[in-house]
Amino acid sequence: MRISTVWTYQQQLSTMLNQQATLAQTQNEVSTGLAINVASDNPTGAAQVVGLNHILAQNTQYASNINAANTRLSTESSTLTTVSNLLSSVNDIGLGAINGAMSSTDLSNMATQLTQYRNQLVQLANTTDGNGQALFAGTSTTTVPFVTNSSSGAVTYVGNEQQSFTSIGTGLQVASSDAGSDIFMNLAAGNGSFVASASSSNTGTLVVGSNSVTNTAAWSAATASGPVNDTITFGANGSYSVTDAAGNPVTDSSGNPIAGTYTDGGSISFNGVAINMSGTPKAGDTVKLQSDNTSNNQDVFTTLNNMITALQSGGSSTSITNTLNRQLESLNQAMNAVSTAQVSVGSRIDTLQHQSTSYSDLNLTYKSALSDVQDVDMATAISNLSLQSTALQASQQVFAKIQGTSLFDYLR
Repeated sequence: MRISTVWTYQQQLSTMLNQQATLAQTQNEVSTGLAINVASDNPTGAAQVVGLNHILAQNTQYASNINAANTRLSTESSTLTTVSNLLSSVNDIGLGAINGAMSSTDLSNMATQLTQYRNQLVQLANTTDGNGQALFAGTSTTTVPFVTNSSSGAVTYVGNEQQSFTSIGTGLQVASSDAGSDIFMNLAAGNGSFVASASSSNTGTLVVGSNSVTNTAAWSAATASGPVNDTITFGANGSYSVTDAAGNPVTDSSGNPIAGTYTDGGSISFNGVAINMSGTPKAGDTVKLQSDNTSNNQDVFTTLNNMITALQSGGSSTSITNTLNRQLESLNQAMNAVSTAQVSVGSRIDTLQHQSTSYSDLNLTYKSALSDVQDVDMATAISNLSLQSTALQASQQVFAKIQGTSLFDYLR
């Protein structure tokens, strides 16, 4: 077979060009540390790299969302702790004021302190996060949610009732805000089931103390047909009777009218409730029992304002004590609402921490998988680079020698 000189040159050039291309690719792998620099290097691997990078980018975004939500909720948790401590201090003042030995000056000083606490509570309710967004405005985070009437001291909520949610995973969201109305405003008055209050027109020394539902079944039966609105009316020598909103006698399970005689320090029980009292009522004095918590809702700011007004009123110790007892009941509902919010926020922070740990573990796995697909084996690549460079130099030397030969060399 006749082999032409041109063919020989072409073969040698083709070999050297292929070797140069391979060497260039290996040099690129060594310099970048990547086995896949363009999709054509490894189409299947390139697709895996794209998929893994997409997952890592998504997880990075979720991690960023988690950090932001965790910061916001941690601020809220800290604020709620401060609110809880403040309300405990208010409760201590209220309990201290229920003391007949307190002078008018003492009561006035307590009122001043409660006014400071009320103002501080408004500030806490208007707390913002690191971005200046209100914590307790629902989704209306650019609004100052609690506004104080400068003349009356009444506080109005102007946020909304919704929660902001942060995406922390595929199909997984966590509430990163709370509506202040649920924590500070829409609070059941009294013990949460009913309010038992002495009439402001009473002339005796009767004080309504603690009260509660003692028989759930009997209370449920009493409220089955609608809210309870009963009145206990006292006669001479502590005798009493109970009537409903229409003035009809309230009866027991046997159909007998509820009536009896009260003694100082005793209690009156009917329809599954017990009302503890002290002092001596005068004929005509009354105590109302209402279970309509919708109309009896009382925000925590009103509770403090009522306590301040009572302490500044200069009224009788009986009147002040009756007012403070009812307000301390409402204050307890506020403290329960704050406690419930703290538990909820703490649970959400715990969820964020677990999710963050999960992403940290997953990212290690995905990065390891990405490295296996994308990163070059540096030792192997450097070894290949040396071998390929030597092979190319050998090819170039062979080509140079063959290129210089001719038929006349052979004939000589």
